[in-house]
Amino acid sequence: MARFGIQIADFRFPGDPSPAQLFGHVTAAARAAEDAGFTSLWVMDHFHQFPEVAPRDTAMPEAFVLLGALAAVTRTIELGTMVAGVPYRNPAHLAKIFTTLDMVSGGRAVAGIGAGWQEDEYRAYGFGDALPSWRVRLDGLEDALRICRAMFTRVESSVAGHRFRTDGAINVPGPVRPGGPRILVGGGGEKRLLKLVATYADACNLFGDPGVVRHKLGVLDAHCADVGRDPAAVTRTWLGGLILAETQAQADALAREAAPRWGAADLDAFRHVAVWGTPESVRERVAELLDAGLDELYFAPGAQNWTPDSVAAAGEALAPLMG
Repeated sequence: MARFGIQIADFRFPGDPSPAQLFGHVTAAARAAEDAGFTSLWVMDHFHQFPEVAPRDTAMPEAFVLLGALAAVTRTIELGTMVAGVPYRNPAHLAKIFTTLDMVSGGRAVAGIGAGWQEDEYRAYGFGDALPSWRVRLDGLEDALRICRAMFTRVESSVAGHRFRTDGAINVPGPVRPGGPRILVGGGGEKRLLKLVATYADACNLFGDPGVVRHKLGVLDAHCADVGRDPAAVTRTWLGGLILAETQAQADALAREAAPRWGAADLDAFRHVAVWGTPESVRERVAELLDAGLDELYFAPGAQNWTPDSVAAAGEALAPLMG
């Protein structure tokens, strides 16, 4: 049996709520997710929206303030970033943020971390004229993974990295969860990124259809063997869109409309980043992804944003597969 989560990526809710009303809609969706049996809730670490999801100037709350507030109005669901961009923060500061989120949530934080990718956002917020090269960003990601692990497990730690370092960084109060928040790395780069997962992380997050997932997990297993780690120690997760409808024809129509927003030219391409159909056909597709070797699946709304009703419907559809 599997674990499932939801990602709130689109903050346009019915009735176009004002800023004063917006958090109430997010809270309702989060509580519905708990009630429906979802075990994790994720938000993006972005400062403005990007066209694949919604118009650039639509709502995008700051991730960590939002997660901290959600910690106070939920009880059991894990709370994480999908994923925090290392270029946006000093890694020691990031570790302190995740630790505090773990404290205020009673041990429910997940440290989702990635190398960063959104060029126009990086420029717009004044971090620099252009994102660093992929190699430089991976160097920074490795530093962040080492620094987070050290600060999650020690009162005082020092790490000398490629681009970042700590020298007697004190992290008090420490995390509530023993060993600190589990560290999830987003991305499927085969040469280095998945090797970083094998070396430092508790979980990976992938995109792709079952064939792609099976291949990526094979690469991860090989990296685990190279570094002497049990592959079973790494939780394998997947993120994609979810569309439910009463008939397959209705779901196909919604998928065709949604595919361009996900950067997919047609339904074949959309299958790499989403599942859609009736509850029965969605369960079949999810079962195929699980059979490819995944442990947890996280769903963003494939067509419309999450509401309590749509979250409940998703939970009902997935309930036979839930662990």
